[in-house]
Amino acid sequence: MTAAPVDLPLPVLGSLSPSRAADFKTCPLLYRFRCIDRIPTTPTLDQVRGTVVHAVLERLFDLPAAGRTFEAAAALVEPEWQRIAEAEPTVAELFAPADAGDGPAGGTSPAGGEGATTGDRAARLEGWLESARRMVAGYFALEDPRRLEPAAREELVEVVLDGGLLLRGYVDRLDVAPSGDIRVIDYKTGGIPREAYEAKALFQLKFYALVLWRTRGVVPRQLRLMYLGDRDTLSYAPEAGELARFERTLLAIWRAIERATVTGDFRASPSRLCDWCDHKPLCPAHGGTLPPYQPPDPEQ
Repeated sequence: MTAAPVDLPLPVLGSLSPSRAADFKTCPLLYRFRCIDRIPTTPTLDQVRGTVVHAVLERLFDLPAAGRTFEAAAALVEPEWQRIAEAEPTVAELFAPADAGDGPAGGTSPAGGEGATTGDRAARLEGWLESARRMVAGYFALEDPRRLEPAAREELVEVVLDGGLLLRGYVDRLDVAPSGDIRVIDYKTGGIPREAYEAKALFQLKFYALVLWRTRGVVPRQLRLMYLGDRDTLSYAPEAGELARFERTLLAIWRAIERATVTGDFRASPSRLCDWCDHKPLCPAHGGTLPPYQPPDPEQ
């Protein structure tokens, strides 16, 4: 009697998340700083606000449908901030006396420095929390969560491609219709991109769509980016042929990463985004000096 063939898991030769693939595509040197050198950075208040808002919108769907109101969501903002600040000391320090980060509305303004009083810092924190509540209000302007029952929130999706490349990432929300149609939702607290930059904005969702297609055999019906600050959405309907081409693009990115990892040749790609890069002082394109290259340990 012949035993039935067993499908063994494919060996994993490397891994990519949508953010790391986008890093290399945007600037190979940025990928090196973040993934190989692992240079620590301090999050900005804009970034932390995005984390808080995402956490609030995830928690919102723990409530019964009738209780998913703006007032209930707004009440979650401060507790979620406190939870994140307690877990991450660098986040808690963003409102410390020496901080000079983002202002209450998300711009840049001094926090008061050595002369800042406890009252000043409390007022600044409350202004920042209010800006997070405005982002939450932007969500309610776009849809009514009382009419939704997401299939998944903060869902880890992953697949190993035939070449041994592991794709993995966390999806903000998955909606599945009774017909089986899948909608992928991603919340954004930044501004909606101009038409010329829409493809770049959709890169992350195409990544998730590819993983879902390869694991579930279903191409998502819709990819939707929800821009809470602008109270606008960007929607897209992918096709199987397009996702197959996107898969080849990701494999090409990974092969380029492998070559650069062996040679150490991670070149800078200067652009207007450099002005927001934490690593600009180390970048040769801006007069900086690179730290010595230490290839990653293949055993790790």
